Amino acid sequence: MLLSSLRTASLCGCRHAGKRFQHGNRSPQLRQWLVKRGQSTITAEVGASSTPAAATVPNAATNRILGRWLLGCSGLVVGAVVLGGVTRLTESGLSMVDWHLVREMKPPQSQAEWEAEFAKYQQFPEFKIMNHEMTLPEFKFIFYMEWGHRMWGRLVGLAYILPTMYFWKKGYFNRSMKGKVLGLCGFVFFQGLLGWYMVKSGLEEKPESHDVPRVSQYRLSAHLGSALLLYCASLWTGLTLLLPVHKMAETKQIMQLRRFAKGTGGLVFLTALSGAFVAGLDAGLVYNSFPKMGERWIPDDLLAFSPALKNVFENPTTVQFDHRVLAVSSLTAITGLYLFSRRMVLPRRAKIAISLLTAMAYGQVALGISTLLLYVPTPLAATHQSGSVALLSLAIWVLAELRKMPK
Repeated sequence: MLLSSLRTASLCGCRHAGKRFQHGNRSPQLRQWLVKRGQSTITAEVGASSTPAAATVPNAATNRILGRWLLGCSGLVVGAVVLGGVTRLTESGLSMVDWHLVREMKPPQSQAEWEAEFAKYQQFPEFKIMNHEMTLPEFKFIFYMEWGHRMWGRLVGLAYILPTMYFWKKGYFNRSMKGKVLGLCGFVFFQGLLGWYMVKSGLEEKPESHDVPRVSQYRLSAHLGSALLLYCASLWTGLTLLLPVHKMAETKQIMQLRRFAKGTGGLVFLTALSGAFVAGLDAGLVYNSFPKMGERWIPDDLLAFSPALKNVFENPTTVQFDHRVLAVSSLTAITGLYLFSRRMVLPRRAKIAISLLTAMAYGQVALGISTLLLYVPTPLAATHQSGSVALLSLAIWVLAELRKMPK
């Protein structure tokens, strides 16, 4: 108020001074300076008054745009995970024996190109040991499966990188968000390199091994785990941008429920990751009975390898046993989370998320048991893998609904 009064007084003084100089026929240069001074003061005040009306970036509207973009990216990651699982189940992952970022985007076109690609595949262990009777049409099928998976991966990369460049230029990111999107884009690049590193393990000659050619279960788990981490980070960030935080009193029960939900989410993630070891070792074909493994609750060959720790990652029996234990533990934890949540007043969205998580957990266990008893049919196994991502998604949603109010 004081500043405005001083400006008004100065302006009026300048105008009165201009009039006095006009009447007194004083220096024309001085009169001109006083008039310009008054005009510049008026212009500055008009500019200052219009500044508060300007929109600030980022804001609620840009956050909605970013949230939807990240949800779309997470959906593409789900597609890559599912397609990768089908590629693994159809034993198509080793059909492309080299990696080129741009050149392989165009598949073989002519008969000669197809025969040349098939000839390259014939030089590697999978053809020599397992598929030595494969025909060219059969090779085309597994080639297109792997090619589709790789092209989908490139689509995921473009979906992250190109909008990031656009939104960055537009100023949609605050400082925190810049770090997050850079991390996501870097993770996409790392995921692509890890995929080829995984494939290379299945192309190597292993004279000392009597097993069928397959990719390393360690690299497969790392590839799936990094994809799930990318998915969880994208989904979490997108949901926190779109869903308003619930105003819940920070009672002891709410804090316990939040910790319970975090532990349950971690258990669901670990169960999904253990499924990669099951797939990598074909452990789903070892004991196709439930709830017992054969005639026993604990099979005899559970610790057949030495040292004992090696069984956890390389013994198909132990890997399947661990996956069963983790799955039952996840179901138990989710059931406990549901029952505990019923004892308190929660927002409607949070109740819906917990209820859907519980229903999906029972459905996922039923899918897993069916896949096991039917000797891992490809459609059912792919559905079971997709169900693990759906369960993880619901766990992330529950955590987003229960998150703390920012200070």
